[in-house]
Amino acid sequence: MPILLGADAQVANHLRTVLPPDSQVVASAEQLLQWLDSHPEEYAVLIGPSVDVPSAMALAERLRMTMPTTTVVLLRHDVDTAVLTQAMHAGVREVVAADDLTQVGGAIQRAHALAVALRSGSAGKGREGGRIITIFSPKGGVGKTTMSVNLALALMRGGENKVCVVDLDLAFGDIAITLQLFPSHTIEHAIGGEQYMDEEFVRQLMTRHDSGLMVLAAPSQPDARERVSGALVHRLLETLREHYDYIVLDTAPAFDEQTLTALDETDECIIVATLDVPTLKNVKVALETLDVLGVAEGRRHLLLNRADDQVGIGADKVEGILGMSVAVQVATSLDIAKATNAGRPLMLSAPSHPSSKAVRSLADRLMGVSSASTSSPSTPRTQASPAAPASSDKREDSPRRFRISRR
Repeated sequence: MPILLGADAQVANHLRTVLPPDSQVVASAEQLLQWLDSHPEEYAVLIGPSVDVPSAMALAERLRMTMPTTTVVLLRHDVDTAVLTQAMHAGVREVVAADDLTQVGGAIQRAHALAVALRSGSAGKGREGGRIITIFSPKGGVGKTTMSVNLALALMRGGENKVCVVDLDLAFGDIAITLQLFPSHTIEHAIGGEQYMDEEFVRQLMTRHDSGLMVLAAPSQPDARERVSGALVHRLLETLREHYDYIVLDTAPAFDEQTLTALDETDECIIVATLDVPTLKNVKVALETLDVLGVAEGRRHLLLNRADDQVGIGADKVEGILGMSVAVQVATSLDIAKATNAGRPLMLSAPSHPSSKAVRSLADRLMGVSSASTSSPSTPRTQASPAAPASSDKREDSPRRFRISRR
């Protein structure tokens, strides 16, 4: 999350409107350096207008040597050529007018995108382990949670694959209630555990569903969201990769820090949309934002939920509006709502239902297997079958031609 130094209360409050919710504001360079010592993953430092130019340049020089992957943004009331020249030599990546919120927000987005690129260029290549599938929509109420649960169950293939679902809608997550689970632990209990997080630690936070699906529930109180950092989410996903074949993430309908971290780590991103103009408008804006951030490029799949021709917008129009093809359509069905209300998702209660088949076809695509060879999810297998990874797998440096299930 960005950290801001050198801004009075009025300027800081003004800038907070475009900064991520968990951004920090410090009053001195000493406090800034102390924070950075304990948060080496920091991707942006904003030096505010109340820091004089010589002090700002000295600080930027120091950060260039000690934290070269951290973007330094200099905020000035007046930007002139002399300041720009000094900033360039000191290693400042951007100089922005402090009162131009559009420029400030753009600088933060570019800083985050650079951090993502640097991270994926070093640690991401050749990364082994389970595949992370992120379910995202910029608008609530589109059936994202229902699709997350049913997709996770489809990925299990009757017990062949070890799958977990993580509820990252930290303020209003519904994964647990959808499955009629009453967890004793949630992701909130992982706070502070980044340094010693391992399989046993995470296992104790999970709740097991009767199907064998493992669930990491969202906090019971919305205020816990602010205390779940991006660093915690990153470490959690690293650990889950080591012990699960597939990790399904149900995210919040917003580009918050936790969702951005999930998108950074994702192997496949499922964009959920419904056939109404407001949702499609929001999805288009979200896709443009993902393009700017360089997130999940070539690894996005569009799922149309409640897809009925009667509403006047067909799949062809959606593809024209959004500029991407529809991966799967799930028609409106009262059976889905009834199954959800009964706590028995459609994938379990009616595996032959057209909606179940549609979701299973998406799961097959993500697993890189032929739909014709998919076994019924209600019939566990005794031996895993080899399956080629999906063509959009980003781990091209070390392709996994066969998947061995963790059981």
